[in-house]
Amino acid sequence: MTYEGSYLWSLRQQVGSQLLLMPGAQVLVVDDAERILFQRSRDTGLWELPAGAAEPGDSFRTTAARELFEETGLIVEPDELVPFASLSRSDVHTLTYPNGDVLQCFALCFEARRWSGELRAEAGEVLEVGFFAEPPGELHPPTSVVLSLYAAYRASGVFQSS
Repeated sequence: MTYEGSYLWSLRQQVGSQLLLMPGAQVLVVDDAERILFQRSRDTGLWELPAGAAEPGDSFRTTAARELFEETGLIVEPDELVPFASLSRSDVHTLTYPNGDVLQCFALCFEARRWSGELRAEAGEVLEVGFFAEPPGELHPPTSVVLSLYAAYRASGVFQSS
């Protein structure tokens, strides 16, 4: 779904750019070579993980699967997603978009290791997408936190929270 016509868009028609609280999901996709899927945002030029806001009726898993498909063309079954962390700190996950909209995001973070589909960048939101052993450039600040949470999860096997 594009931004125009989305639940968040409809809220913005009522409240303008003021702070909104929004549930969402992020997906850390790992390939067989242990490389991570990163995408470069059209809004900021920074590298990040596929992520987005929930729509009415979505669960965290369906949000994650939908956003992954919309932004990258990859298809993952929601039940294949493994939750590894939550991200809710306002100092990390309050975003101000180029148009002035402010959003505090509450995200459940998932790992995906099985998917289908053909990798492609969604032209409206994503400049480029690919699997990398290391981040390919400057990271969106919440992405750095999610990568740290993922490393702690992999080391401990314990769900992480920030």
